Amino acid sequence: MSPRNKKVKPGDLVILTKVPPGLLEGLPKKDQKAIREIVGKPIVFVEYDDSGRLELEFTDSEGIIHFIYVDPIFIRLADRQADKNDSED
Repeated sequence: MSPRNKKVKPGDLVILTKVPPGLLEGLPKKDQKAIREIVGKPIVFVEYDDSGRLELEFTDSEGIIHFIYVDPIFIRLADRQADKNDSED
């Protein structure tokens, strides 16, 4: 997803397709684990920063809220219909 192609709007669910290089460097092990666990799962897009990165928000398994900033190439828009169907099962 290109920063110029801003199809994602605040509040949309997005999928982190992989952990961007360098994102985990220097972070505590618990934070690294939390980020790895959300890859491939729908998380909330908050806003774009001044550099065009996406601010993403998620809550880990311990109830801790995290914010990460990633380049748009590492996300895709979540398929809301698929998510809705999963929740109806």
